[in-house]
Amino acid sequence: MYSSDYLKLTLRAVATSKMRSLLTILGIGIGIAAVVMLTSLGEGLRFYVLDNFSQFGSRIVAINPGKTQTGGMGGLMSSTRPLTLEDSNSMKSLPHVEYVVPLVQGAGAIEYKQRVRNTDILAVGSDMNLAWRFPLIMGRALPSEEAGYSQPFAVLGYKVWRELFSGANPLGEFIRVGSERYRVVGVLAEKGQMLGFDLDDIVYIPIDRGLALFNRVGLMEVDVVYHPTVNAEEIASILRRHLILRHGAEDFNLITQDQMLVSLDRILGILSIAIAGLGGISLLVGAIGIVTIMLTTVRERRAEIGLFRALGATSRQILLLFIGEAILLAILGAIAGIFLAGVLLMLLFYFVPELPISLHPIYLLLALGLSVIVGLAAGVLPARHAAQMSPVYALQAE
Repeated sequence: MYSSDYLKLTLRAVATSKMRSLLTILGIGIGIAAVVMLTSLGEGLRFYVLDNFSQFGSRIVAINPGKTQTGGMGGLMSSTRPLTLEDSNSMKSLPHVEYVVPLVQGAGAIEYKQRVRNTDILAVGSDMNLAWRFPLIMGRALPSEEAGYSQPFAVLGYKVWRELFSGANPLGEFIRVGSERYRVVGVLAEKGQMLGFDLDDIVYIPIDRGLALFNRVGLMEVDVVYHPTVNAEEIASILRRHLILRHGAEDFNLITQDQMLVSLDRILGILSIAIAGLGGISLLVGAIGIVTIMLTTVRERRAEIGLFRALGATSRQILLLFIGEAILLAILGAIAGIFLAGVLLMLLFYFVPELPISLHPIYLLLALGLSVIVGLAAGVLPARHAAQMSPVYALQAE
């Protein structure tokens, strides 16, 4: 039997049972579409989170008070020796250090005339917009601290400016933060959200005034931006030795941006695999459908199998015929599934444009390869059953 004969017989078998073939293709197609869609959404979510997490820059070392093994909101943890503003200022003279940003976070009402907005308040160092890559659209950044007596100046996030001033020029105007008046000196460009945290709905004030406003003796965090000429491990070692000399012990937690990204990428990678696994359940259902339908096909085509065997066809040739049919059905199902997934992803992109989607050609090739494997695995059992069928028994079905 030539290869062209195998192909003709396989195509004829699929075309003859149109309804049965269509149902099989549909089952595989739904499974493949589920795998492609969920994988694309999972990878899109992964890239979206990593991109948002990296928008502050990739050369940041975060130092939190308290010795812990995991990162997080360091300000929520207590420490026998808090990180102080003096600790932060002392790091500016260390080698390879570009910017140092002390940080204290709180929340409160921001008032301007008759308007009030409850939002987050970040007390930061004067290098905040340079270190975190937060450009200004008007005005200037917070001035440098003057021996702990900063002027009552404030920089507004984009959304706070739009809500309180309705787009009008706020420079030189006074707002009330807590019980104090602050003069607006700048407005930041729109940044969007990061992991559900709105970066535009924030008011920034000088760090020393924030410590007094929130009645804190220590900092929640210190972010250190280092020169690109040094790697993260080296700068972390320098910072660690410096703080141990000042504190007498390692009573702080230090984590580099590389470590944060690696940990986050690992977690999101596991999430993507789990999401793809959910789509794989649909594909498994499609594979079971192929097995069921192919077994039914073998029973119905016993006379044809007997005739082939009587004409001299070997068990191997019968095996290849039925495996080929299963693979062809799986490939057609994969093509239908990829098309269906493409249509659904386009609809999602059109109606929910903010939804992160990452569709790579490699996913489509993997889906096609996976369908071949599914068809091969699902077709083996019915094909073996057909190949081992006795010619005499098969011809009795005529």
